[in-house]
Amino acid sequence: QVQLVESGGGLVQAGGSLRLSCVASGRIPSANVIAWYRRAPGKQRELVAKIFGGGTTDYADFVKGRFTISTTNAKNTVYLQMNSLKPEDSAVYYCNVNFYELGPSGGIRNYWGRGTQVTVSS
Repeated sequence: QVQLVESGGGLVQAGGSLRLSCVASGRIPSANVIAWYRRAPGKQRELVAKIFGGGTTDYADFVKGRFTISTTNAKNTVYLQMNSLKPEDSAVYYCNVNFYELGPSGGIRNYWGRGTQVTVSS
């Protein structure tokens, strides 16, 4: 069983920075995709950034140049460095991991953390 625990959220003024962390436990194959999503009140969940097992990254247009996703060498922790924060970045941020599990009972696996609140004041 995979567990994801986010931390690092909080209250920050516009223009400030936060770094979110997602600690993953359990068996996660190297061929995976770990992503950060967010959901603001009254809005749908949206993809913020993702990182593939090989290290390739991808970002939503609205965070390009401001946010950076990265992992530790052990790849058990994923970070989201958020700079130049805007009030519209306020949301609950969720960590997600997606991979294909091999074996007789294998299949696509998709896990979520419980989220961490980010609030950006104007």
